[in-house]
Amino acid sequence: MQSKLASTEENVRESLKAVIDPEIGVNIVDLGLIYQIQIQGRQVTIDMTMTSQACPMSEQIISDVEQTLRTSIEDLDQVQVNLVFEPPWSPEKMSPEARQALGWGES
Repeated sequence: MQSKLASTEENVRESLKAVIDPEIGVNIVDLGLIYQIQIQGRQVTIDMTMTSQACPMSEQIISDVEQTLRTSIEDLDQVQVNLVFEPPWSPEKMSPEARQALGWGES
């Protein structure tokens, strides 16, 4: 059995790299979809967005976020995911790795 990580913002962010946007094929952290991570006691709250408000995979991605954190981070009783659209997502929020994976080159 794989050991769980301590509940730190860095570990949560690293764990979320396992969640792949199924339409784009890049993880949600490198896509710039994670806006904020808050840890209070045994609860983690994630503010995140989608690449568009009409994203047909939003429910699946949120479910993947919750499941990933429950299985990878220790001492969590609650995972709260808030879907926000302010500020709106834009391609500028992507990491250089995501840009390269999508063939967008350097910006």
